[in-house]
Amino acid sequence: MIRLVLDTNVVVSAALSSSGPPFRIIELANQQLVQLWISAATFVEYEEVLSRPKIGVPPGRAKILLAELMRTSEFITPAKTVSISSDPDDNMFLECAEAAKAHYLVTGNIRHFPERWKYTKIVTPRQFVDLLGSPPRKIRR
Repeated sequence: MIRLVLDTNVVVSAALSSSGPPFRIIELANQQLVQLWISAATFVEYEEVLSRPKIGVPPGRAKILLAELMRTSEFITPAKTVSISSDPDDNMFLECAEAAKAHYLVTGNIRHFPERWKYTKIVTPRQFVDLLGSPPRKIRR
């Protein structure tokens, strides 16, 4: 199964819109077509950013998304820290990806990351969805 780490901006985008590549990635995880990996640090970041009033995610929607992430993700504890990203806050995602041996780190800010880190290719949500093609969509009501 394809192993993914999601940057916070992908999670926020999925929370704000139920269409588009970020939401599609969450759907793929819910359908167990990809495996999400998170660390305690990345999950705390998701919680903190989703709760910011200026972001505009309704609290109920944030709670549902966080519960989905808890249910569909594997937790991992990175063994080491890195200082690679041009944005120091993004290093936790590289640490998580390295520990998980993730195939992809999906982010809307690829400029903050190297093109590849260890086993992991850094891609945008659109690039990731395009790489997979279009598996059958589960209709949500």
